[in-house]
Amino acid sequence: MKKRIHVLVAAAVLAVPTISYSAGISDAELSATTCFSCHGPEGKNVGGAIPALAGYPEKVMVEQLKNFKSGKRPSTVMQRHIKGYSDAEIEDLARYFSTLKP
Repeated sequence: MKKRIHVLVAAAVLAVPTISYSAGISDAELSATTCFSCHGPEGKNVGGAIPALAGYPEKVMVEQLKNFKSGKRPSTVMQRHIKGYSDAEIEDLARYFSTLKP
């Protein structure tokens, strides 16, 4: 019985489809979806104190995000969020947001 359960579990794990992001979605675009919950759908804020990100100048965003990461720019939430990103990922995110229409 135990062996049969192990075989069934292994078969189930192997049957799970893998997720493929080769459908034209970049890593930056995928990462940006985590920003949308606060900064609005597609980075287009719907009001309030949180700024819109769509169309934000790339160089300015890179500088600000790196300042959040280093602690040079204080924040209540952003410093914790951005710490998980490398400098290259920050630059990719900024480039992505700069291409979105406000």
